[in-house]
Amino acid sequence: MGSADVILVINLFVAGLLAAAFMTIAIYDKSRVSARWLAFGYVLGMVYFALEFVIPAFDNARLPVVAAFAVFLGATIVFNGGLAHKYGVAPPWWPMLFFLAIASVAVYLVQELPRQSLTAMMAYQLPYAVMQFTALGIVWSSRQRRERLDTILMAVLTASALQFASKPFIAHALGGRGADPQSYVQTSYALVSQSLGTVFGLALALLALAILVRDVLAEATSKSETDALSRLLNRGGFERHAEITLRDAARRGVPVALVIADLDHFKGINDNFGHACGDRVIETFAGFLREAAADHHVAGRIGGEEFAIILPGTNLAAARLFAEGARSAFGALPIDSLPAEHRCSASFGVAELGAGEGFSDLLRRADEALYQAKGGGRDCVRVSAGPAGRQASPVFNGRG
Repeated sequence: MGSADVILVINLFVAGLLAAAFMTIAIYDKSRVSARWLAFGYVLGMVYFALEFVIPAFDNARLPVVAAFAVFLGATIVFNGGLAHKYGVAPPWWPMLFFLAIASVAVYLVQELPRQSLTAMMAYQLPYAVMQFTALGIVWSSRQRRERLDTILMAVLTASALQFASKPFIAHALGGRGADPQSYVQTSYALVSQSLGTVFGLALALLALAILVRDVLAEATSKSETDALSRLLNRGGFERHAEITLRDAARRGVPVALVIADLDHFKGINDNFGHACGDRVIETFAGFLREAAADHHVAGRIGGEEFAIILPGTNLAAARLFAEGARSAFGALPIDSLPAEHRCSASFGVAELGAGEGFSDLLRRADEALYQAKGGGRDCVRVSAGPAGRQASPVFNGRG
């Protein structure tokens, strides 16, 4: 068994391990369609390596060569389908399958040419490069926010496409790819080609696996930090994200404000109309906060009927206006399940982060302002005077 044969066997087992890894993710999270497609792609990869290994056993290897080519190109197509599902892009199945058919016919026909013909080698390698560039286009066209791993994946896809396109020239430099398909695995080119395929194939697989694991962990974290009723961050999630936001704001040198809101007379709503109506009030207020908040704001439900929102890049005056706008708009909202004439209200406390303060200090001062708003008749906004002065200032009152 030559060196190229050893690499083929290694690739066969590695493809099997990767298929098992992706299938494990698919079983863990049945909604992860991309993992199923990627697992299937590596199963096809196993079939390809098995075909390459047995080609020398055929007297006439024309059809086995075409079959191996079609299976491997099919594996790249399935891989692209998995990427498309992961990145929220419609998989271009029909164009890719049509390309598979045309490329397979071309590979069949060019075997009439001399084996060292550049045209023949290009017909075999360029379709793989096209599929790698297609995968790059899928990731590039995604509207999902790209992180470092996604950028690295794009770079490796580009390099992989270029190495496929360069293989005919590598074969020429190394003395060709053998006198016939049966002697391919004994050539220096086979060793280099299979080694390159191993490096890039493993890199792409591990990156795809890391990206899927990252997404699974991020989703699990998000679920653990999300309040089921309001679909806002729960207290733990809000505090974690607020700390991150405060550090980022300090790094950029921008102000940060915190607004805390508490639904007025909420116990009376539960007592008079039932807990289902109370839940509906919470859902309505939470939905209103989600619509009012910008992408960079952090909103959460930090208590039974208490909510908070961090406003980076916002000073005290702007946060006060935000709170008053929210108070006024929510007070005018009709609530499903409540009588048409019944309106709910909320009280608000506002504070801006002071020099040398941490999140706990900011939260305490906003909470003190909220306490003043509740004690001042509810349905109003109070702002904290700042770290030096603990009194909350009356700023707008819903009762005029």
